[in-house]
Amino acid sequence: MLRTLSGARSLGPGDFSEALDLCAVDPLANVFVAARLLEGGPAFAAALLGVDEGRRLRSVCWTSANVVPIGADDAALDAFAGRLRRKRRRCSSIFGDAEQVLGLWARLERHWGDARSVRRDQPMMAVSAPPSTGCDPIDGRVRPARPDEVDLVLPASAAMFTEEIGYPPYVGSDRDYRRMVSALIGAGHTYVIIEGGRVVFKADIGSLAAGVAQLQGVWVAPDSRGQGLAEPAMRAVVQHILETTASTVTLYVNNYNEPALRTYHAAGFRQVGTFATVIL
Repeated sequence: MLRTLSGARSLGPGDFSEALDLCAVDPLANVFVAARLLEGGPAFAAALLGVDEGRRLRSVCWTSANVVPIGADDAALDAFAGRLRRKRRRCSSIFGDAEQVLGLWARLERHWGDARSVRRDQPMMAVSAPPSTGCDPIDGRVRPARPDEVDLVLPASAAMFTEEIGYPPYVGSDRDYRRMVSALIGAGHTYVIIEGGRVVFKADIGSLAAGVAQLQGVWVAPDSRGQGLAEPAMRAVVQHILETTASTVTLYVNNYNEPALRTYHAAGFRQVGTFATVIL
């Protein structure tokens, strides 16, 4: 039977529940979009494009500062690209399932111009079992950051962003970036080790939905690297999240970052998918 897909349309509050249902098909891969929808409520469905198959929503694409396709085959990618090709605007990245991201970028590249970086192979990793408390150490210094520590966390967050992306997260005023860092801390989603009045380790829960917590912003101070700090610190983060916040912890990492991959494997993470990121 020939499938008939519509062109991409802008979604609205009436599509909220169905969009969440699409995210729930793969809650580990789709936690970013699910979290944004749950944080903002039905009104945030307006940030989505959707493609219908008959009367059913077949796939969606988050289109805010980041572009994130979900459940998109070639026909849906064609439809999304048709709507997006003239809307480069403030988009800073495309990320998500590697096949969908790279397929969408192949359709948009000649319209949007060169990317800063295309990261085609990013293992998406997950862990659902607490770390063993036997042979593998867990760093007891790891704890949620306090609201009064935003001035300590902010430079660590900015340093991590600059290292990872290649440019700083703000130029001039840090007001908006500070607000984001403060929000993560206020939600109890930033974990730190603070020594000597500065952050030496940091990790954030960037997205939380459907029992899945996705980590981002994992960072060790440069002068503390190579000293065995990261593995027990990550075990502590995983243990705390699984005990208090979510049943599964996920993250994605560049395939060439061997130290990070070793750290995450040591903390119990295993690859469950492949992401890609186009940095614009």
